[in-house]
Amino acid sequence: MNFTASFITPARPFGDVCPVFKKTFEVRKPISSAFLRATALGTYFAEINGERVSDFVLAPGWTTYRKRLQVQTYDVTSLLRDENTLAITVGKGWYRSPMAANGDVQATLMKNPPAVLAELEITYEDGEKELILSDESWKVAESTVRFSEIYDGETLDAAFVPETEENAVLFEGPMDTLIPQEGEDIVETEIVGAIKLFKTPKGEVVIDFGQEVTGYVSVRVNAHKGDEILLSHAEMMDKEGNFYTENYRTAKAKYHIFCKEGKAVYKPLLTFFGFRYIRVDKFPGGPDAANLENFSAIVVHSRMKKTADFKSSSFKLNKLYQNILWGQRSNYLDVPTDCPQRNERLGWTGDAEVFVRAGAINFDVEKFFAKWLGDMAADQELDGGLVGHVIPNTLGVRCSAAWGDAGVICPWQIFLAYGDKALLAKNYPMMKTWVDYITSHTTTPGLWTGGTHYGDWLGLDAPSGSYKGSSRDEFIATAYYAYSTSLLIKAGEALGKDMEDYKALYASIVKAFRETFPDYKTQTECVLAVYFGLAAEPQKAADQLAAMVKKCGSHLETGFVGTPYLLHALSSFGYADLAYTLLLREEYPSWLYAVNHNATTMWEHWDGLMENGDFWSADMNSFNHYAYGAVADWMFGVMAGITTDEDAPGYARVRIAPMPDERLDWIDASIETRHGLVKSSWRKEESFWRYEITTPVDAEITVGGATHTIKKGSYIFYSPIE
Repeated sequence: MNFTASFITPARPFGDVCPVFKKTFEVRKPISSAFLRATALGTYFAEINGERVSDFVLAPGWTTYRKRLQVQTYDVTSLLRDENTLAITVGKGWYRSPMAANGDVQATLMKNPPAVLAELEITYEDGEKELILSDESWKVAESTVRFSEIYDGETLDAAFVPETEENAVLFEGPMDTLIPQEGEDIVETEIVGAIKLFKTPKGEVVIDFGQEVTGYVSVRVNAHKGDEILLSHAEMMDKEGNFYTENYRTAKAKYHIFCKEGKAVYKPLLTFFGFRYIRVDKFPGGPDAANLENFSAIVVHSRMKKTADFKSSSFKLNKLYQNILWGQRSNYLDVPTDCPQRNERLGWTGDAEVFVRAGAINFDVEKFFAKWLGDMAADQELDGGLVGHVIPNTLGVRCSAAWGDAGVICPWQIFLAYGDKALLAKNYPMMKTWVDYITSHTTTPGLWTGGTHYGDWLGLDAPSGSYKGSSRDEFIATAYYAYSTSLLIKAGEALGKDMEDYKALYASIVKAFRETFPDYKTQTECVLAVYFGLAAEPQKAADQLAAMVKKCGSHLETGFVGTPYLLHALSSFGYADLAYTLLLREEYPSWLYAVNHNATTMWEHWDGLMENGDFWSADMNSFNHYAYGAVADWMFGVMAGITTDEDAPGYARVRIAPMPDERLDWIDASIETRHGLVKSSWRKEESFWRYEITTPVDAEITVGGATHTIKKGSYIFYSPIE
């Protein structure tokens, strides 16, 4: 991007205090338009004459800053007066916070000072243009935000008035990394009211919002100057009923306010939290003076349109789906994070790839992923062809099977969901580079051997003391090698490319896989062999999987790798009833176990909260971890039976093949596609299933074993309950 302006920064270090950069200017005559372009090294918000220029919070968002820094453009025409002040306040944000750095990437970024780049273009009615540029004429002062950081929270002194303003100085910022805003804006989307105020056995005052959210608390108060409010955040209460924060690890997650005189509403300006509860550590008149009316929770995430709905005769299944939606909203905040609360909040690629299909059903996430995949491609280029564990990659040059395969799986699933060939073509080089990276780095041609992998992370068949399930690393790696190669071939053919070399590669991988792994030792190994089409005898492998599930008491033993595909592998080969058994199971381990324990989002561990009230662990136990919510794609794709035809992606043609189960009386499901609303429902009517189908495009409908080709419209079908 071309900028006439320059980055500016304070002439002296401000420490933890967030600087505010100011420029006063006059508007000399009537204007027709005014646009502000701005970005910063850190999160920022801009105001003109005391009014925020946009509802975008946490701008400029989080990108692969080594190559990409987004610039926002705001229409500020209505904000200008004769005399004006433009003010931009900058916090550490993702750019200068630690961000679980495990290498020199984030450490290098953190060495930068707070800096702003801004360009205000005013067009007068007579056609004259005027530019207000960030330069040495701008003033900079300490702001009321005394501290702001992603993990630790924010401190506000609402009554603070700087004694002096200083001239800003030029800073040689990263001009070569500037790009226009690509992702969705991050916005406040909903207000959740406090539902309960109580005292813990320790005598602490706690507020319960009844829903775990990502965002921050708004505090309404009538105070004296200097009165303090201090809030701590938590997801859970412990079994004694006390406020529990150990699973936040080192993240302090506090909001500290020094009030000004009189009535005011306060909320954080440059950071966010993940929480359901707050502890009132300080309040005007003491914590006991706080009441529910003082507090509300503001939900924050990337702007996304909800595109799906699911309801059934099971209250608990409906609650599970709502928890899946809340988990996605909580973690789709500019990047698809693993969790929003502890000292992590990173764009884990494994979580993203297993959930992407469900994510693209629930919400319109095409623009969200287009931006994040741009970050992935940028990091891949910087990191020698690999796709890292997290994007943006703050963890250094490392990769793992299943995690790195997000570089192929996510672009393909987004293409299937929305049908945009241009976006697929943009991501094709990344997809190809990833497959080529595996080919050039494996120690055994045809397999993926060597390297370090997460395996079936958190598999319940893990050996004692291990986070990794018992599935073999090289089995999983080779299975994903084959799967990514198969998707690359599909992508290339969709784009009209010659894929013969990759077809030969795929054939060699499948041959080597079958020769090396003739038997399957775990549920996850069976799942991958079946779902990825690698088993020489897929029905036999599905039979083995079903037997394994039944042998252990009809419950899953899979982890992050196997669980998303488990129900698909069963239902595709005659075991839909067993898949339903797993979905509807309420005892540990199951999706409904957390529902029965009052979860409002998805959990990282099936028993994050155990039956005896203890927690699974303190060091890695998130209660807002969306990955296992991937089961939603089975709920829509198999229960309701709605899928897109791969030869007509983006639901340009649909396939609807619902699989009902007598343990449910009815379900209703719908997906808003680029072509219109697809609806599928079924319900019991005496000895028949009654299906209601609505399709905006031509469709292939399969019910009761019979397949029908239909035109767009609404239809009713019946099949006997067997």
